[in-house]
Amino acid sequence: MDKNWIQWFEIPVYQFDKAKAFYEAVFQVKLQIVDLGALTMAMFPPEIASGALCQGEWYRPSSDGVTLHVLVADIDQALQQVEQMGGRVLQPKKQISTELGYMALINDCEGNRLALRAPH
Repeated sequence: MDKNWIQWFEIPVYQFDKAKAFYEAVFQVKLQIVDLGALTMAMFPPEIASGALCQGEWYRPSSDGVTLHVLVADIDQALQQVEQMGGRVLQPKKQISTELGYMALINDCEGNRLALRAPH
């Protein structure tokens, strides 16, 4: 693979406005709000980082709250390996968009939440 292995990160928040203000102040950045209905994001500037603060049903701040989106060559093959190696599929493969490809949400064998990403 010739791309950055880490594709995107998400930091869960309960108090969206408070968290947005915190990150903007601490990191001296302006976060862009994106409202997707069931999910609200405050996206970091792309020249700084590929990630966002996220408030929604699946997002609960905790010691395991950051979700790394990891690029894989074949998402279907990776999902087969997840369960064989002691992990769990939380959300099966779904298309994000035609431009961004596909993703699936998993727990690794230790219980850490990760998203697998692939162009197809």
